[in-house]
Amino acid sequence: MNTETPDSLLAYCRENERVCPQPSLWNDLWNMLPERQRIGSGWEPSLPLILGAWNYASNLEKRMRLKEHIHWADEHGSLPEISAFLHSLTESEWHHLRD
Repeated sequence: MNTETPDSLLAYCRENERVCPQPSLWNDLWNMLPERQRIGSGWEPSLPLILGAWNYASNLEKRMRLKEHIHWADEHGSLPEISAFLHSLTESEWHHLRD
């Protein structure tokens, strides 16, 4: 039985000064989210802060966007898959506060 909650997964994602997955892996995570949809010129949930946004977004903004993705996964029944994906990442596959 998986007892992961959004809060426990977010706590895991902040251990060791983690911020978010590296850009290509964060894009992989976003593509795993169910029921993504275009809303006007944007997306729901919002796109990961990668590509042009990577260098301009703060670590706090990146953490908040990852939080949005984790809550989306929970609300759409895919938290176990997202949790397994995030737990499978090595430390070098994460962006850290010190990076």
